[in-house]
Amino acid sequence: MAMLQEFKTFISRGNVVDLAVGVIIGAAFGKIVDSLVGDIVMPVIGRIVGGLDFSNYYIPLNGQGTHLVLVEAKKAGGVIAYGNFITVSVGFVILAFVIFQMVKLVNALKKPAPAVEQAPEVTAEDILLLREIRDSLKK
Repeated sequence: MAMLQEFKTFISRGNVVDLAVGVIIGAAFGKIVDSLVGDIVMPVIGRIVGGLDFSNYYIPLNGQGTHLVLVEAKKAGGVIAYGNFITVSVGFVILAFVIFQMVKLVNALKKPAPAVEQAPEVTAEDILLLREIRDSLKK
């Protein structure tokens, strides 16, 4: 029973709920970035470099030939799918840039307001007089 109570305390803490929400939103955001890269960015890059489709670029390891579509080549044996790697790498760079911008924005919003400089405290006249007496006695 104690373990159940401890688990209930753990799961009801705000950090766990925040983490769960972050993971769910992150997974959905990852799908959006995958679609952005695969459906928008890579076709544009392919068009710019001469109509290339990076998703089907691979190096055959079992003599399949490069004329097959990547899925068919994988069925026939091992391949190094460097076109897919390029696509995933572009997706990672875009995702990292977006997250960097989000963190930068959140940090800017959390930035405390500039502190108002306080004027130095004015020392009372009797303290100043006592300091002068002390300094003259030292001499």
